[in-house]
Amino acid sequence: MANSGFQLLGYFLALGGWIGIISTTVLPQWKQSSYAGDAIIMAVGLYEGLWMSCASQSTGQVQCKIFDSLLSLDVHIQTCRALMVISVLMGFIAIIVSVVGMKCTKVGDNNPATKSKIAISGGSLFLLSGLCTLVAVSWYATQVSYHFFDPNTPINARYEFGPALFVGWAAAILMMLGGSFLCCSCVNEDSRGQQFYRQSQPSTAREYVDELSETSFPD
Repeated sequence: MANSGFQLLGYFLALGGWIGIISTTVLPQWKQSSYAGDAIIMAVGLYEGLWMSCASQSTGQVQCKIFDSLLSLDVHIQTCRALMVISVLMGFIAIIVSVVGMKCTKVGDNNPATKSKIAISGGSLFLLSGLCTLVAVSWYATQVSYHFFDPNTPINARYEFGPALFVGWAAAILMMLGGSFLCCSCVNEDSRGQQFYRQSQPSTAREYVDELSETSFPD
């Protein structure tokens, strides 16, 4: 029961992380216009994500424009796009695989050893998905920091971290934490099974020797 609860905890943590990764992918607030500086008064707030750029006016009206050309984008934006899409797809596959491999489900093979291996595979996919998100978000944040502190960048053209980056970091941590829980619970279960087998093997061998001796030398 303890292992089942541990697996469920890891699964729901990873599921929450996957939802956060989807939100991070579609949100346009990966970076937002900076107000750091003297005498900077802006009536329009600028946001930019992986797919579009938006302008938010002081009246509350928001206008967004989708990036027209893929090849004209910076390399880090194209790479972050690919990593986030791969992360979402990998997380979806991990969700299905983990459901099949968890002890509390009756889906697929009922052999505990087989289900344990399947659950480890799902946990590994969760870890890889979280790692892809972590790399994408951290790389994008590095580019934002580099241009912010670059003296050649005009003050009114500088950007800061947007809320989507923090959502992405939190989602990546949840995804990797959930995947680790799944893998650890299955590894502990396998080690206990092997230990039980080693402890029971000598007694079985002694019983076989006793039976053989009784058969060969009857009273």
